[in-house]
Amino acid sequence: MLTNLTIFGAAATRLSGVIPPTFGNLVNLQTLALYDTEVFGSIPPELGLCSELRNLYLHMNKLTGSIPPQLGKLQEFTSLLLWGNALIGPILTELSNCSSLVVLDVSANDLNGEIPGDLGKLVVLEQLHLSDNALTGLIPWQLSNCTSRTTLQLDKNQLSGPIPWQVGHLKVLQSFFLWGNLVSGSIPASFGNCTELYALSLSRNKLTRSIPEEMFNLKKLSKLLLLGNSLSEGLTRSVAKCQSLVRLGLGENQLFGQIPKEIGQLQNLVFLDLYMNHFSGGLPLEIANVTVLELLDVHNNYITGEILSQLGELVNLEQLDLSQNNFTGEIPWSFGNFSYLNKLILNNNLLSRSIPKFIQNLQKLTLLDLSFNSLSGAIPPVIGYVISLTISLDLSSNGFIGEIPESVSGLTQLQSLDLSHNMLHGRISTCLYQSHFLEFQKNGIKSAKTIALVVVVLISVTMALIATWIIVAQNYKYMVEKSPGTATSSSGGDDFSYPWTFIPFQKLGFTIDNILDCLKNENIIGKGCSGVVYKAQMPNGELIAVKKLWKTTKDEESVDSFAAEIQILGHIRHRNIVKLLDYCSNKSVKLMLYNYVSNGNLQQLLQNNRSLDWEIRYKIAVGSAQGLAYLHHDCAPTILHRDVKCDNILPDSKFEAYLADFGLRNCRHRSFLLCSWCIHILHSSYEMFLVSTVDVM
Repeated sequence: MLTNLTIFGAAATRLSGVIPPTFGNLVNLQTLALYDTEVFGSIPPELGLCSELRNLYLHMNKLTGSIPPQLGKLQEFTSLLLWGNALIGPILTELSNCSSLVVLDVSANDLNGEIPGDLGKLVVLEQLHLSDNALTGLIPWQLSNCTSRTTLQLDKNQLSGPIPWQVGHLKVLQSFFLWGNLVSGSIPASFGNCTELYALSLSRNKLTRSIPEEMFNLKKLSKLLLLGNSLSEGLTRSVAKCQSLVRLGLGENQLFGQIPKEIGQLQNLVFLDLYMNHFSGGLPLEIANVTVLELLDVHNNYITGEILSQLGELVNLEQLDLSQNNFTGEIPWSFGNFSYLNKLILNNNLLSRSIPKFIQNLQKLTLLDLSFNSLSGAIPPVIGYVISLTISLDLSSNGFIGEIPESVSGLTQLQSLDLSHNMLHGRISTCLYQSHFLEFQKNGIKSAKTIALVVVVLISVTMALIATWIIVAQNYKYMVEKSPGTATSSSGGDDFSYPWTFIPFQKLGFTIDNILDCLKNENIIGKGCSGVVYKAQMPNGELIAVKKLWKTTKDEESVDSFAAEIQILGHIRHRNIVKLLDYCSNKSVKLMLYNYVSNGNLQQLLQNNRSLDWEIRYKIAVGSAQGLAYLHHDCAPTILHRDVKCDNILPDSKFEAYLADFGLRNCRHRSFLLCSWCIHILHSSYEMFLVSTVDVM
């Protein structure tokens, strides 16, 4: 018997079966690491006999049953990680006897009952993760006794009642996640005492009253998410004090009054969500000062006046949604400066005049919605030159006249075109039918001539067959969307049914259903040789990129071998490599989840910004080379990228480069392992990459 054993590690293996009760005989055991395996069954209570046990890592397994109370005997316990299993029952008060506990993570299980107040006795506890369970009852005020607490995650439960004001005692608290519960009452002003707080998410609760001014005194707060509550009153001018804010999410509340001009002082703000409130008056001119802003969403408010031409100074904008307000006047010419914009949504306003010709400058635009306005004149031919339009072009319910420009036929990747409820005339160009993805809406074009033409075409045998095919495809898509556990897809015909394999490579705050809900055409941000990529916002406000891989043929690698490669990729961590968060698959669909990089790829950056200064060019080149060096020289087994090109280098908003799209297929010689033939190619191509990248830039 290995009675002197202090460490037993078999993590990230294919070990299966139950954990033997005989582990209790290892009286000197200090660390037991059995995470990310195929282990199932219950946690043996005999582990309570391992009096020297300090670290118990059993996360990402298939464990069932309850947490044994015998674990409360372990006085040397510092880390207990049980997340990502199927444990049931309550969180036991016996755990409060583990006085040395620093990290307690039982999230992503099926635990129920109330959070025991006795956990407040764990005075050295720094991290408490209870998210994604079925916990009920009040948040115990005693948790504020753990003054060493840096992380408190209670999100995705059924907790109710108020947030205890004693939360302000947690002076070193850095992140507090409570989103997705039933918490009510007001936000405690005592949060202002948590001077180290950098992330606070209270979204999707029942919070009321105003946002306390004390919140904006926090000098390190970068993420404040209060989406989907019932907060009222106005947004205080004190928001300007919180200079560290990067993400401010206040959408889906009942905030009213004018948007304060002081919001323009938030020089680090990247995402601003104010949608679905009762804001009125005009947009503040000062908002144009926030030049790093990438998302501005104020849709569904009562904002009036003309759209500020100064908004054109927000040159980093990727998404602008001003829809469902009362904006008047014309679309500003300054919007032609939006070289990174991929979604422009201005529908349901009072906009007039014609579509400016600057629209051809928006070469990253994938979705344009100008419907339900009072726009007039002819549809400009230059709109057909925006070949990036792949998702939707909606000009319906306006006053457009004339014919459909022939140039629209150049939008060969467009999936939805709606020109209904205008005064268009003339013929429908046959070139439009060359668009591989285009779906005409039912009321697409309504004039006497076009209706007659459609009738003539429809009575032909060919068009009858095509119409039948479209109906069948749409019905199938509708059934897929409405069936439980499914989502829409840009490619159609995908089977999103359960069961799903869900392999997270770090703790995640969302589920497969959250991901599937985002696989919609309007969320597509790119397509490549390996799949289609969606931008997905999770319920907690987190942005991720989801790649849905193209379907493979039967003679390609099996799912098991592919999953084995994914396991390797999932544990790669480098500052210049896109992080793989998760791999999901069912019988026909493979999804890969990455951290979201917001600045497109290097190819697009070079095309749209020829005057990029040398320091930025050099930074991108060096970052890319460092990522390659890590893959080629520091990984075990070594990974060969095999597809280094500008499309697969992603610069972020600070021009830090990230490598993407590597290792998705085996090298024909030895998978990830470099054979002698590949090594020769590698060294020459690596040096050439450094030279060619600089030359291109």
